[in-house]
Amino acid sequence: MLDRRLALMQLSDSFFPSGSFTLSHGLEALVQTRQVASAQDVEDFIHLLLHNKVGCSDLVALIHAYRASSVNSLPEIYRADKRLFAQTLLQETREAQCKTGQALLMVARSTWADPQLDALQDAIETNQTPGLHPIVFAVVGRTVGLSESDTVLAFLHNFITSLVGAAIRLGVLGHLKAQQMISRMASTIITIADQAQLVALDAMWSCTPAIDLAQMSHKQLAYKQFVN
Repeated sequence: MLDRRLALMQLSDSFFPSGSFTLSHGLEALVQTRQVASAQDVEDFIHLLLHNKVGCSDLVALIHAYRASSVNSLPEIYRADKRLFAQTLLQETREAQCKTGQALLMVARSTWADPQLDALQDAIETNQTPGLHPIVFAVVGRTVGLSESDTVLAFLHNFITSLVGAAIRLGVLGHLKAQQMISRMASTIITIADQAQLVALDAMWSCTPAIDLAQMSHKQLAYKQFVN
């Protein structure tokens, strides 16, 4: 088995081709409408997503999927997947999560051999489960030997660096401020990870109406770098 520290770095690296770099989570629309125009705006945007969407929804489902994967319970993995799908109200977000989940699963299966990865692919192809990105990430984390906490941290780090990278590409954040921002968020990541580990799967929630509207309006943008 690959050294767990190297696996942690590989999965959390924005270079890992999971497709997450194609997502802005509504940031592109907010930048074009000048609702996000500064480094502080970007940081506020990320904090809002972490506290009101990712930490209380995506991450909760990921943790429960990881625990199910650890005891080889495929039905429980699929239950977490379906619950997150139902919780994700926006069609645009559901579609993006499915696409990046499939991309991550394709890369993982070509890199690591594991029966659960193959079973998950078969279940997606036969419409037994949607295969959302956080669920696939959980199974991949278990596959490469990461602990639950390390899988959670890798997911959060990858999410933040992808969004910061999007902000840089959109011209509202420089590289120096980006690194300072990532460093400041370390304590937030730990807090959100600790809180998510205590939330029941059926207690997931999210509330980001302004960001939801931005994602819904993304398709009307005249110029787009990202898919949402």
